Amino acid sequence: MSYLIENELIMVEEEDFQREIIYTQKNDNQRLRGIDLFCGIGGFRLAMERNNIDCVFSSDIDSFAQKTYAENFGEKPYGDITKIDASEIPTFDILTAGFPCQPFSYSGLNQGFEDKIRGTLFFDVIRIIEHHQPKMFFLENVKGLKSHLNGETLQIIIKSLEEQGYKVKWKVLNSLDFGLPQARERWYCVGYKDDIDFQFPEGKRKGAILKDIIDEDSNRNEKLKLGNWETKMIDFHFENVIEEKPRVEHDSTVYNPMSKKGRHGVFSFQKADKALRFHVGDFAKTQVQEMFYACQDTYAPTIIAGRVPKLWDLQRKLSVLEATRLQGFPDNFKFPVSDAQAYKQLGNSVSVPVIESILRKMVLNYNLNKLSSPILQSSKF
Repeated sequence: MSYLIENELIMVEEEDFQREIIYTQKNDNQRLRGIDLFCGIGGFRLAMERNNIDCVFSSDIDSFAQKTYAENFGEKPYGDITKIDASEIPTFDILTAGFPCQPFSYSGLNQGFEDKIRGTLFFDVIRIIEHHQPKMFFLENVKGLKSHLNGETLQIIIKSLEEQGYKVKWKVLNSLDFGLPQARERWYCVGYKDDIDFQFPEGKRKGAILKDIIDEDSNRNEKLKLGNWETKMIDFHFENVIEEKPRVEHDSTVYNPMSKKGRHGVFSFQKADKALRFHVGDFAKTQVQEMFYACQDTYAPTIIAGRVPKLWDLQRKLSVLEATRLQGFPDNFKFPVSDAQAYKQLGNSVSVPVIESILRKMVLNYNLNKLSSPILQSSKF
């Protein structure tokens, strides 16, 4: 059976909800149009389609991501956005972008914000916004953006968006709160041209565990099995752990005595959520994380391009199908690339249910504002 994140009804004031339905019915021929910059494999695109938004333009420089996007959406994204003139992009209402965070310039005290972002990919987001002046935008980035260079990078980004005439709000949200068994915190930013008091969805779907996404057929896939040295270390932990000594010290004589492992030793410890962690360092410290294993009864760490979640109880890594579910994509999402590329693409992607929830609320707030209705303040997802 396909694993799908079901849409939930938005809990709003009955009058507002009915007025939004009436507005949608009257303006069905005026569907919102969106563009998908740095689109990857199309997480934003999928969320747009689920919110009845027409995607009229997409762009990504990665040829493998383009291939996967084309396979699933029937059109190949344009390439390098830095080489695309803003006037070549069709008119649109919503700009979405999971833009890469490149270094910003901080030289000089009197430079304008445009000077500081020039040469970064965020500059291309701004120049497209400046040309088209869309009704709203929706940006995504890593959690660390908010503290990068003591917050100065974020200040430049927000100021640059405000200079284009937008009311800007941002928040860090966790995929774990939106029905996915993955602890994935990301920075999300929303902006409106109109004075709309947008509030981010809170995320009320906690409690998902990896057992919810496990594919039984993957248990028989020998290619997913952990190596012998990993299974031996996992077995050694459970054979030697005792309540009085929850951290287990492993044999460090097999390592170079001058290496960190050789000097400090390798320890394993099972966390309260049942995840098994190996680290290098004194048993009372956690200096360097070495390996991390989840299990079916807990959630996975953040899936990234170079790391596929592993389970100690099944003694295997997640399959591509399970990693697809971990990001909230449907089972029928296709990957016409190698498994290595598929894992990379999913690690670089957005968590679809989070994007879908935010977009849904953005559109609802916009529609209600058009009706001069009270702005949605407390909807829960």
